[in-house]
Amino acid sequence: MTSTLLRRGIGAVAVVTALVGVSNAAHARDAEPTSEAVAMMSPGDFLWNDDAASQPKASDVRIVVSIPDQKMYVYRGARLMAVSAVSTGKPGHDTPTGDFKILQKQVKHRSNLYNDASMPYMQRITWDGVAIHAGRDPGYAASHGCVRVPIAFAKRLYAITRLGAAVTVTDESLAADAPSPPLDAEDLGLPPAPQDPAPEATEIAAVR
Repeated sequence: MTSTLLRRGIGAVAVVTALVGVSNAAHARDAEPTSEAVAMMSPGDFLWNDDAASQPKASDVRIVVSIPDQKMYVYRGARLMAVSAVSTGKPGHDTPTGDFKILQKQVKHRSNLYNDASMPYMQRITWDGVAIHAGRDPGYAASHGCVRVPIAFAKRLYAITRLGAAVTVTDESLAADAPSPPLDAEDLGLPPAPQDPAPEATEIAAVR
């Protein structure tokens, strides 16, 4: 699956239009909507396409995380609408790869495993403790397995997702591949977007 994903469109970042560069705290900036702008992103930076965000419904949102790139790509339907720098799991606490769903969402959450650490805008993707949430991004993989994103990005992402939304984590680099945007989700090799929340979505588990 990740091979298809790699070859068929995540490199669409090279031709994304109308993305505005934004970041947290000291890294706020504007950026041209080019692959060069993505390559120059600093820890804490993200790009967001507000026009794309205003179109399809939340069930169309798909998230792709590239561990080698330390980037997250967010699609609405077939359209790439956002790219963010991330920090994934450090050695020994690797972020698992594969296809997942958002199982639980919580605006204010604290870790049950790691010193009651704050995890704003938590979106769980596994029941054994892996989630997307706002957190520190030092520019490399540094988490206990979660996917950390800038807090401003985490807030926006939280607002457009729903339980059951598709999340793919890959150990392949995606930044420099196909020069054209995908025509549809099938071209990305992504699973269909679920229509209903996962039945176990209210279960509680420790999060990293």
